[in-house]
Amino acid sequence: MSRIGNKVIPLPTGVKVQVKDGTVEVQGPKGKMAIALPRGIYFEQKDSTLIAKRESEDQRALHGLARALVANAVTGVTQGFKKDLDIVGVGYRAEVKGKNVVLALGYSHPIEFSIPEGIQIAVDKQTHMTVSGANKNQVGQVAANLRALRPPDPYKQKGIRITGERLKKKAGKAGAKTTG
Repeated sequence: MSRIGNKVIPLPTGVKVQVKDGTVEVQGPKGKMAIALPRGIYFEQKDSTLIAKRESEDQRALHGLARALVANAVTGVTQGFKKDLDIVGVGYRAEVKGKNVVLALGYSHPIEFSIPEGIQIAVDKQTHMTVSGANKNQVGQVAANLRALRPPDPYKQKGIRITGERLKKKAGKAGAKTTG
């Protein structure tokens, strides 16, 4: 029995849901999203709730997935999702210029990262970025792409990291032994 798939999705006021064959369209104050459903999974709308159903036990593995994707869409169009990133290092900084984020990360040239459609990036104090948007997958992917531009160094701890990320610090060189 799927515990996640059987949970009811409450619909807040201001959220409109259209269940069509194979897709669920969710529209709210922060945007509109369409989620493609796996074959054999369908949704029923009762009052201000959505219930995920499956045709047979063969779709058991995808039941909870489909419910979670639709629940994330409902949360995204009402509250949105965000990821915070910290830039650590002397001279490392970021700034938003139009539709691009310009990053100075210790390379010989600045890096221009174009902001995808549906994503907002805010920079505070040149060393803290906030990636936000309605699509949870897209927010996480953009944050991962930004982090990949200069991943944290295990020795000096410099680079771009997600706020709250714990890093393993490695010890440097222990010292050379002299034989005489």
